[in-house]
Amino acid sequence: MLQVVAAYCEAWNVPGEGERRALLEQSWTEGGTYTDPRTDLAGREALFAHISRVQALRPGSRIVMTSGIDVHHGVLRFAWKLVGPQGATVVEGIDIGELAADGRLRRIVGFFGPMPGA
Repeated sequence: MLQVVAAYCEAWNVPGEGERRALLEQSWTEGGTYTDPRTDLAGREALFAHISRVQALRPGSRIVMTSGIDVHHGVLRFAWKLVGPQGATVVEGIDIGELAADGRLRRIVGFFGPMPGA
């Protein structure tokens, strides 16, 4: 589990397209879906293209996991932050994921920012 999520997160960080593709193949199903407040896409190639756009908009930034992985019944969650090139946090969030039968991610729903107040 940790290896799958770590590979997924690292795919957001590596600049090399070949390495990014390999990390996504390791961690993401072909038809997986990704949704966040600004994006809704399906397919590994669409996620690859989205990550490329994010990297182009925020050169030198990195996704860092800020929690462990909580998992039950094929569903997981973990917290992360986007760190800029100078080390400052740009945004933080939480991802909720669903695992495929082969252990790779088939769905991620991401939320930006801290939890809203009650």
